[in-house]
Amino acid sequence: MPNVKNGSALKSGHKFGAFGGVFTPSVLTILGVIMFLRYAHVVGYAGLWGALYILLAAKMISLITGLSLSSISTNMQVKGGGAYYMISRSLGVEFGGVIAIFFYVAQAIAVSLYVVGFTEAVFSAFPAITLSFQTVAMITNAIVFIIVFIGAGWTIKIQYGILAILMISIISFTIGAIQKASPETLQMNLQPAWTGEFNMFIVFALFFPAVTGIMAGVNMSGDLKEPRKAIPTGTLLAIGFTAVIYTGIAILLAASNSREVLVGESFVMKETAWSGALILAGVFAATLSSALGSMMGAPRILQAFGKDDIIKAMGFFGKGNGPANEPRRAIIMTFIISTIGIMIGDLNTIAPVITMFFLITYGTVNLACFFEIISNNPSFRPVFKIWHWSIPLLGALGCFAVMFLISPLWAIIAILLVSFMYFYILRREVRVSWGDMSSGFAFQRARNALLKLEQESYHPKNWRPSILTLSGGAWNRSNLAHYSCLFSADSGIVSLAQIMTGDLEDRYTRRSEAEKLMRKFIMKEKLPAFPVVVVDDTFTAGLKALLQVHGIGGLRPNTLLLGWTQDPDNIGVFSMILDLAKHMERSVLVVRSEQLQDKWEVPKGDINIWWNDAGNGPLSLLMAFLLKQNRQWRGKKIRILRPVPPKADVENLKNEISKMLTLSRIEAEVVVLPTEDPLEAVRDNMNDSSVLFRGFLPESEKEKIPQQMDELKKVMTLPGEIILVYSAGDASLFE
Repeated sequence: MPNVKNGSALKSGHKFGAFGGVFTPSVLTILGVIMFLRYAHVVGYAGLWGALYILLAAKMISLITGLSLSSISTNMQVKGGGAYYMISRSLGVEFGGVIAIFFYVAQAIAVSLYVVGFTEAVFSAFPAITLSFQTVAMITNAIVFIIVFIGAGWTIKIQYGILAILMISIISFTIGAIQKASPETLQMNLQPAWTGEFNMFIVFALFFPAVTGIMAGVNMSGDLKEPRKAIPTGTLLAIGFTAVIYTGIAILLAASNSREVLVGESFVMKETAWSGALILAGVFAATLSSALGSMMGAPRILQAFGKDDIIKAMGFFGKGNGPANEPRRAIIMTFIISTIGIMIGDLNTIAPVITMFFLITYGTVNLACFFEIISNNPSFRPVFKIWHWSIPLLGALGCFAVMFLISPLWAIIAILLVSFMYFYILRREVRVSWGDMSSGFAFQRARNALLKLEQESYHPKNWRPSILTLSGGAWNRSNLAHYSCLFSADSGIVSLAQIMTGDLEDRYTRRSEAEKLMRKFIMKEKLPAFPVVVVDDTFTAGLKALLQVHGIGGLRPNTLLLGWTQDPDNIGVFSMILDLAKHMERSVLVVRSEQLQDKWEVPKGDINIWWNDAGNGPLSLLMAFLLKQNRQWRGKKIRILRPVPPKADVENLKNEISKMLTLSRIEAEVVVLPTEDPLEAVRDNMNDSSVLFRGFLPESEKEKIPQQMDELKKVMTLPGEIILVYSAGDASLFE
């Protein structure tokens, strides 16, 4: 079982601010090839109003994701790993691990896509190049790798220059568009012109990848001076700034080009611009910057994941180099993946799944924020607050809706891959040193459920076994612990109790150690139970305290389970326990087990019920039914053994019990035994018995206790496991 000792703290020599570390990488990724090559089609088919609606919808999803990122990042000390770090510290290691793997792979393959896009632009601008397409792509990829390998500081400086080129190309387009614009052209392009091939959803799917660049800056979290300030400031400014750019370009495209030109095959922005060469430079800048951003961001995710040692094989990539802790091993791995992608050539086939993993990451960020808010965890105190839990929930739903909008097939494939990896990490039972919100969310749900239970009146239909088991040191009486958990049948609550006698002030340490040992035993045996250890002056006082105060609201114990005793010295305490439970209106189960304490096995044979009274018989049948719900007990048959006087009406009694079974919806074989000696009749008709239930009424009068104990001792001579049942009357078979 992996044990994560350290977080993803990355010692960083680079310390970038919001502009260099977050805003610049995000803007360069958002203002990418789609803006240059596909945005004209969006305006042409959707019209200006439709294009702006599409832009608004896409930006709303990215804005909400940005708000969620801002909220989460201002609630923790964000270290290396970006989205992986935030999600793993919020939703847990399983979700974080999934995001780390698939978001990393998506970004690594995205490097190939951006390099191929850059190469296409080069060949478009310089068709006379004699080198092969793949050779140019390989050279470009190697240059990107070298720049990033040198260090993030060098890469960021280059990105400043690329940003300047990108802005100049946009200015060039703006000047040219203004010169060609006319109100008449704008008026003609206001309304959509949908075709059979292009409708609102298809055009939205075509445009949406343009806004999926907000993680480019977040990935640099380990290299930021103040991530809490830089991430929200840089991310939200990038979203707002690019929204203004896209809005302006949409208006200018609609005002300066006819519909035929917008939906045609020409390079509209290049032909519209004041200088086509500057537009080509912008395309080069957009594709190259996106490649640099992904080559720089992806390794930092892999490095953080490797440092957390969730999957041993990934630990190799956790080591950094130099004072800036550069993830050079991860950079080399990313370069290898991008090179393979270029060699494969046909990246259009896998391009949709890359978008899916981006969307899954964004959706998961929103889910993390949503669960943090609704858990009402006092530790969630973000400096940047979101007004209502519905906002991140809307963002998450929007991300998953867009996945199916873009490609239902790839959405399903991506979800299946993510689910497989999630359950793989879950089964590894990774232990981490950091806390996540899962326990806080579980606490909040439990609190709300308890309050609801407290407000509702009790009805026998909702009876569930809430068992307080006097197991002592549970490892010494493991049969009692196992039986109590079997009776809960995944529908009840089990508490394993140990009562220590003495002065509490002298036994603080011993009580704490006993509870730790109990919890260790529960985890080792994988029992669905809770430990409880109390110290009191006497055993009786401790038991009274447990029965009065253990539990909360609707989860107070309704059943006491203890072991049978044949020691004459313990009969007084034993009968006192039974009488106390009866007067406190608790049902009682007394277990006589022949199981070895260190080896629990399911006994062979049927489940028998000695139906000796109407008061305890129903609870005996209900406990037999619950026992049978456990997987290893499902093949066993329930048999009701009903001893009656020799002259009793056997058929009538049998019909009555059969009718009761029908009403209670429990299958059982009914055996009516006319006899003068019920004990021997039961003995002769038990067949192979795994367990026998038999009702009893705890005796309160001291003079009659020895007589009852003698009678119960005779019952204990029967073969197999014996369980005595006393019902407090709060459970019903017929509800």
